Amino acid sequence: MTDVMQIAERTARAVPPVWPLASSVAVNPFLDQAGMTLAETGALLGRVAGAPVTMPREWYAARIVDGRIADEDLLAAGAGDLDAVKAAARQARPLPEALPTVALLAAEASGTDWPGLVAERIGAWAAGWFDEGQALWAAPKGRGAWDSWREGATRDLTPEIAGLRGFARFAVDAHRNPRKAVARAVRTLNLPEEALETYFHQLLLDMGGWSQYARYRLWQAELAGGEDATLTDLLAIRLLWEEALFLQHRGAIDARWAEVRRAHAAPPEPGEAMRTDAVLQEAAERAAQRALAATLAMPAPERPEGRPALQAAFCIDVRSEVFRRALEGVDPGIRTKGFAGFFGLATAHRGFASDVEERRLPVLLNPGLHSAAGGADADDRAARFRARAGRAWERFKLAAVSSFAFVEAMGPVYAGKLLRDALGIGHGNAAPEPMPHLDPVPDPKARVDAAETVLRAMSMTEGFAPLVLIAGHGANVVNNPHASGLHCGACGGYSGEVNARLLAGLLNDPAVREGVAARGIAIPEDTLFLAALHDTTTDAVTLYEGDVPAPSHAGAIRQAEAWLARAGAVARAERALRLPRAADGDDVPARARDWAETRPEWALAGCKAFIAAPRGRTTGRSLEGRAFLHDYEWRRDEGFGVLELIMTAPVVVASWISLQYYGSTVAPGLWGSGDKLLHNVVGGIGVLEGNGGRLRAGLPWQSVHDGTDYVHEPLRLSVCIEAPREAMADVLRRHEGVRALFDNGWLHLFALDDRGRMAWRYAGGLEWTPVAEAVEEPIALSA
Repeated sequence: MTDVMQIAERTARAVPPVWPLASSVAVNPFLDQAGMTLAETGALLGRVAGAPVTMPREWYAARIVDGRIADEDLLAAGAGDLDAVKAAARQARPLPEALPTVALLAAEASGTDWPGLVAERIGAWAAGWFDEGQALWAAPKGRGAWDSWREGATRDLTPEIAGLRGFARFAVDAHRNPRKAVARAVRTLNLPEEALETYFHQLLLDMGGWSQYARYRLWQAELAGGEDATLTDLLAIRLLWEEALFLQHRGAIDARWAEVRRAHAAPPEPGEAMRTDAVLQEAAERAAQRALAATLAMPAPERPEGRPALQAAFCIDVRSEVFRRALEGVDPGIRTKGFAGFFGLATAHRGFASDVEERRLPVLLNPGLHSAAGGADADDRAARFRARAGRAWERFKLAAVSSFAFVEAMGPVYAGKLLRDALGIGHGNAAPEPMPHLDPVPDPKARVDAAETVLRAMSMTEGFAPLVLIAGHGANVVNNPHASGLHCGACGGYSGEVNARLLAGLLNDPAVREGVAARGIAIPEDTLFLAALHDTTTDAVTLYEGDVPAPSHAGAIRQAEAWLARAGAVARAERALRLPRAADGDDVPARARDWAETRPEWALAGCKAFIAAPRGRTTGRSLEGRAFLHDYEWRRDEGFGVLELIMTAPVVVASWISLQYYGSTVAPGLWGSGDKLLHNVVGGIGVLEGNGGRLRAGLPWQSVHDGTDYVHEPLRLSVCIEAPREAMADVLRRHEGVRALFDNGWLHLFALDDRGRMAWRYAGGLEWTPVAEAVEEPIALSA
């Protein structure tokens, strides 16, 4: 037999990671299924988790009836018999049913809720072992998960009280090496090699967010060139429970367990119903692509020639699309650009008076820079003391020991604050931290290299305005454990002002400007780069004017503030149309201050497209806050290095966001974190839905549903790039992981023509097919 642990370690990577609350980012829950189709993934997840991968049939039927899904969409998606597919859409399909675990079979035989008890006891131990400073009695650090759990299990009488005789002794007698414990359990359960992969997968998913957080630890270790055994230790723990329950209930469950083993040994194959669901999902996406194509085919508005009055670079985040459109509509002399919100500076940052490094970069990368806020001069000492005391105070409030002591001691002091919070008044943005600086400072050549790389990647090499804003984004909300998920995913779940301020400082450096000028990028002397932060909850924009005193630009900055304020009012009015209980734009800012508000904003709900093209292809057309917009001009991209960067980094990050929203909508029980009203923060890392059991990962239900209907339409992302097809195919040829996403339908790829129309569809296998009604060749390498 193949080494059991090789199978276990391979299967462990099928579990998607989940980042801790302080730096949570969207994660593709289907990360390990990129090499499978949607139907094949449906067969797998139906077996191991009883989870669907598409919406209920009535969701598609409603769209067929109202015409949003047309016959042409169904035919293009592979519906051989239109009438049969339409009839199937009208028939409710029950949720798939997972194969039973030993714990479930034992529960049916004994009447005891063994799955619930297993989840509760593993959760009680894991909450202490994974704790990052919240628990009153955290598990001792420095030992592996297996050793820690075994020691606790030997003193835990709960299983025996529930009826699992001798469980503490069983844990004592388990091998100290978890690999050997796994091998013994496999022998006891009589599992054939062919059954191990999906059975192990099922047990890992059964532990919910605990296994996903362990996968995060493995991810971080491997990113740093190391390793971490926590995830396979968790598998050993879960297997030990299965083994103990099997030995006690063997006589009652042996026959059914033999059937389960045979089912696990067979390859998961999608049935006809699952294939029909995949056709319906593809048809819904084709319908959305038709609507997108019509929007992109609209005539572009004329824009004045000459030097712009203001340029503003925003994150590609879909929320920026609304604000960018509003800002450009305020004055014809304004130009905006889109770029990943970390602005190409992959930095590990230390906040003011903090020793903790925050990885303000995409989670796919390692930091290449280090930065810090403020200096070490004597004037900073009092401010540093206040900042450290404030952080210590916040940690004390969250600690378990403070739950009663804090309220008893400070309740009267906080009476006024509680009243202000309840009324939603008195909140304001905190004073900005001192200007960040790179620490250590890279050598002059490295600084010029970084500036040139970023400017070329942003397609910003000429036509600079007198004032250029570098606008990161963040979300100003209160009482929200998932607040970091509203921040910038490209900044690792933090707000984007640090990266924006670092880049503005870099581009204002005279030596850097001289260096990039020698490489063909001439920045006018009168151009000032100014950092900004776009609050996506309130659509207010903060300018970091104090970072770079510039009296000569005071008038331009005041004008920019006026434009930004007007754009914010327009954007809030548009967002209010989607927000529950928001009568108009004036109601939007109050949501950020309301500690009882479960939907302060919709974040990236509704995302459906990624467009990499010159801004002129989308200017003046409403994409409804549903498109990631990345500026890209392929004719300036010698060697297509920027194209490769876009397809392998921002596109992949956008796919993680899109598929997290997709998974949390179609399978909220597996990939969502449940109801915000029931959440309790545990360990400082995640939330429980209730007071124990599985850690819940993914998006809360309130992030995808407004209480009446879905606010997120689960569609796999349509990626539209204005570039030669040959160049895109060449990138896919060199990056198999990215190609798999497109070949297996997790992403759709389109080539835009030189007027920004969707002209060619990627058909898989490095082949392309023309889009209906697209008339001409888009572009060729020789153009």
